[in-house]
Amino acid sequence: MAGEPRARRNAPPRETVLAAAMDMIAERGLEKLTMAGLGREVGMSSGHLLYYFRSKDELLLQALEWSEGRLGAERGRLLTGGGTARERLAAYVDLYVPDGHRDPHWTLWLEVWNRSQNADDEARVRQAAIEGAWHRDLVALLAEGISRGEFRPVDADRFASRLRALLDGFSIHVAIGLRGTDRAQVLAHVREFITDALLADAGGARLGHPAPVEESFAPPPGR
Repeated sequence: MAGEPRARRNAPPRETVLAAAMDMIAERGLEKLTMAGLGREVGMSSGHLLYYFRSKDELLLQALEWSEGRLGAERGRLLTGGGTARERLAAYVDLYVPDGHRDPHWTLWLEVWNRSQNADDEARVRQAAIEGAWHRDLVALLAEGISRGEFRPVDADRFASRLRALLDGFSIHVAIGLRGTDRAQVLAHVREFITDALLADAGGARLGHPAPVEESFAPPPGR
């Protein structure tokens, strides 16, 4: 078609479109994100958006992958930075749990997973890759803490699966605004679980970590 090369030349960068989609979700809610509305934001027609993304499902999945890429970079900085494994586990949990009701990233995550009931194999593989990145980073952090004597000698992979299941369940409650499960309450529940299941036999003072668990798992400044 004669118009297709011109559409490719004039289209904004893909990242600009995905960032605009996330901004619309944050400001107006996912229900207000339409192809026509997004097109107006970035100066494209809904037809051109469909040309690039094929469907709204694909647009949402790419937006989630883009958002996860940004979170992954932040997670990498937190986990490779200084501090004990306990402190970095606290930072991981803090990054994982939504900021509050209608958190845009979690709102998008929920929508993509809801739509995935009818997703093709390729989309399922991409969604599994998103989850796998969080899991691998957590397993590595747990293994490091175990090797240093900060954590009990648990099976890192099994414990990571259970901890992430707990985080997912609580995070959904926060994202949808379920009463009695705000962010602060969820973080307190997770701290208690980690203390009982992972730190109980670590003997903080004996290992040279005299700080109380509550202090060690306090959210980083600025959150």
